[in-house]
Amino acid sequence: MVSFAAVEVAKPGGVATAYPLLTLTALLWAGNAVTSRWAPGHVSPQVITTLRWMIACVVLLPLAGSRVRAEWPVIRRHWLRILLMGGLGYTAFNCLFYAAGTYTGAVNLALFQGSIPVLVILINRLAFGVPVTVGQGLGVCLTLAGAALAASHGNLASLAHLDFNRGDVLVFGACLLYAGYTVVLPNRPRMSALAFFAAMAGAAFVTSLPPLAVEWASGHSVWPSAGGWAMVAFVGLGPSLLAQLCFMRGVEVIGPNRAGLFVNLVPVFGAGLAVVLIGEPFGPLEAAALVLVLGGIACAERLKPRAGLDYSQTRTRRR
Repeated sequence: MVSFAAVEVAKPGGVATAYPLLTLTALLWAGNAVTSRWAPGHVSPQVITTLRWMIACVVLLPLAGSRVRAEWPVIRRHWLRILLMGGLGYTAFNCLFYAAGTYTGAVNLALFQGSIPVLVILINRLAFGVPVTVGQGLGVCLTLAGAALAASHGNLASLAHLDFNRGDVLVFGACLLYAGYTVVLPNRPRMSALAFFAAMAGAAFVTSLPPLAVEWASGHSVWPSAGGWAMVAFVGLGPSLLAQLCFMRGVEVIGPNRAGLFVNLVPVFGAGLAVVLIGEPFGPLEAAALVLVLGGIACAERLKPRAGLDYSQTRTRRR
């Protein structure tokens, strides 16, 4: 409850608030990546996608119900944009991501996730002409290096011999969709963050039903086992609910280019979760990857554009 309130009432100038919110987002998404590798055999991709958004909607109902009713005219006016953002940024991303976990390895999965910040900056540049600062360019290079180091376990030469398969194509498509969602997020309909996210969660749930029907009709649906239900509960409350609210607020405060760099914490946190959950060692390699990622984020923040020319002003001037 505290986290929801913080996301909702934080002031536009509260840049310091964005850092812990985006870091928590990366931690929860790292947990989602671990879940995607554990899920096969316990729950199928479309079942977990539908159930996670159903859980998010149920939890949001008492929290955001009054806001949604009060702001329903705005939601109805922008229903198509909300449906597309929820359907592509949430449902399609999750469907592709969980399906990719069945076909591709952990190294490829982590590396493609690291491409999201680069895709955000490129889409922003091509679609809106948003300039790429020296700090952002350096930050991207450092964070990508850290993500690659963590994902390859120090064997960087292995990256030149990756075998890209159907899973790699799926996860790249997922990353491209989420990068596009991140870029358009600052231009979301003007309403409270909680009401908007509740509408998005509803859109994600509705748009997840057709893929679920296809999976069921093809005979590939797997209803959650006991362990599968634990995974569903985690992704429904963590990556689906809390992480998306935190990410939305972070993008609102510091813009998608800077917020996107925090995504490169995902493979580093993934290694940390492996230490805690599986007992894998944390040594100099993992520490170096963490330093590179944090250093990249620091460069992007320390070398950001001068005061008075923030992201929102740049986008406004170019509209």
